[in-house]
Amino acid sequence: MTPLDLAADAVLREARPGDEAGILRMIQALADYEREPDAVRNTTEMIAETLFGADPKAFAHVVEREGRIVGIAIWFLTYSTWTGRHGVWLEDLIVDEAERGRGYGKALIASLAGVCVERGYTRLEWTVLDWNAPSIAFYRSLGAAPMDEWTTQRLTGDELAALAAR
Repeated sequence: MTPLDLAADAVLREARPGDEAGILRMIQALADYEREPDAVRNTTEMIAETLFGADPKAFAHVVEREGRIVGIAIWFLTYSTWTGRHGVWLEDLIVDEAERGRGYGKALIASLAGVCVERGYTRLEWTVLDWNAPSIAFYRSLGAAPMDEWTTQRLTGDELAALAAR
């Protein structure tokens, strides 16, 4: 990863074993912010397996300041049949509320853009809640464009199981 311009007491890096509790804390902070405080079922053990197991399926970059994780970007690979190339899907981005305004969010997204460019990936994509005006404004300031013509679809729970049983 290319070092980014952060304060001298902050480091942006790939997540590593031992970061699980800090990552989980940030995931819970995001759930709280998104008005879903009881939705997190993740555990430090699950994070360890997903990010650091024998066959990782997701990845994370973190901002660490004074020995504490204060920002995360959790991501995984996508694939475009049209371009024939992978892309990055940013699943979660959050910076601790007390640490916002220091450029950490921008640095995290820039690090993922760097992954895309270095690896020849053609897209960096994510979703944002339509009521989250501060985040939408932030993403627009980076040059992100809305994909208004697309609507996310999701199957979960009983509906997922019922479809799988057909």
